[in-house]
Amino acid sequence: TEFPMKADLAKREPQVQTFWQEHDIYQKSVEKDAPEGLFLLHDGPPFSNGNLHLGHALNKILKDLITRHRTMLGFRAPYVPGWDNHGLPIEVQVVKEFREKKLTWTPETLRKRCRAFAAEWVERQSLQFQRLGVRGNWEHPYLTMSPEFESKIVEVFADLAKRGFVYRVLKPVLWDSANETALANTEAEYKDHVSPSIYVKFPLVEDKNGVFDGLPQDKVSAVIWTTTPWTIPANLALAFHPDYEYVVAQTESGELLVVVGDLLSSVVAANNLGPVEV
Repeated sequence: TEFPMKADLAKREPQVQTFWQEHDIYQKSVEKDAPEGLFLLHDGPPFSNGNLHLGHALNKILKDLITRHRTMLGFRAPYVPGWDNHGLPIEVQVVKEFREKKLTWTPETLRKRCRAFAAEWVERQSLQFQRLGVRGNWEHPYLTMSPEFESKIVEVFADLAKRGFVYRVLKPVLWDSANETALANTEAEYKDHVSPSIYVKFPLVEDKNGVFDGLPQDKVSAVIWTTTPWTIPANLALAFHPDYEYVVAQTESGELLVVVGDLLSSVVAANNLGPVEV
């Protein structure tokens, strides 16, 4: 057999890469007969802002396994890799670079350097993915910063606007004051904080449906528990779960408290209510 007894990966792996490139293995795989039809795997792109890590390797190798397997099953399974060239990770790296070199910048120079920075890492990551053995159309990837891609975004946005899906409402946005940019939820880390929790009685004002007929209504209150007491002034209603069983518990002082039956003992203990009667 010509199969070598010694792996000698440092020598063999570049030889395999060269063989694939010289014989255009990927292109032949998508041009061969495909009786099962077309199979497309849409690549969720990584950020082009640094060297690959194990998460990148796991992601791309699994995708490579899928497309190769589909090819073996008789599908035409092209794989077009892509990169996300926008966003805070790239801006942070470029701003760090500017500060280390004691450079000043304008929005225009920042965007220009971000584009060049992203392009540099697209090239590096592409070679790294190929060294992992991932097969794909590496000569023609999709880039979110390409004019074609950006124009398609505008086109889709315009279509959404025409259909009435674009609207303006008030919404809280996470803000990075240092970088002066909005943050996605995934980019924020919350510091652990112990918040006070309290029990609050909401007195019954009116019993329109006669739920508490026969009871002194001025003594009836619904009990809630919250870890955000500062929101109470803005409360407009209390919600009762349709599948829970609620009870009215009378305390020694004569108060009538509406609570979930299964939680009565914990409410009594937490508030030192003493013996109660249901």
